Amino acid sequence: MEQLKEKIRREGIVLSDKVLKVDAFLNHQIDPRLMQQIGEEFARRFRDEGVTKIVTIEASGIAPAVMAGLELGVPVIFARKHQSLTLTDHLLTASVYSFTKQVESTIAISTHHLSANDRVLIIDDFLANGKAAKGLIALVQQAGASVAGLGIVIEKSFQAGRQELEAQGFRIESLARVRSLEGGQVQFVD
Repeated sequence: MEQLKEKIRREGIVLSDKVLKVDAFLNHQIDPRLMQQIGEEFARRFRDEGVTKIVTIEASGIAPAVMAGLELGVPVIFARKHQSLTLTDHLLTASVYSFTKQVESTIAISTHHLSANDRVLIIDDFLANGKAAKGLIALVQQAGASVAGLGIVIEKSFQAGRQELEAQGFRIESLARVRSLEGGQVQFVD
């Protein structure tokens, strides 16, 4: 998706060979027009998959997931990372390690929102090592639902997430695939 790649080139900041900061438009401040285009693109790519729900993880996946949900006309569920007084019973849970935050979190979704009848599109802001994606897949599978695929805004193709998920048979659609961040430059997979 060229609009996204151009935004990354202009406003993304390479912090290291493994970390790309995109808080100017995706995971701190949000560019609503770009998120709308991202939602439209995910909807276009997954329109024929019978998606009944979209699942993401708080917080950075919410904006692209909501826009895709709007386009597909389906509800969006976000897995919570933090305990809540209102989210205590009937939970699907998984453990997820965040590389950028260097912390392990338990993510949770209420069983009231996801069932075996659902066909789920998982959307997330980044795919690197695949830890968040695997956690979300685990929640979907605990509910007995099926995974239609994974929609990723930015993929770090130089890390193993895609290969591991594809080896398990999951369809991955990434809108911007980063080949390298070496030398402070973003290089995309063609």
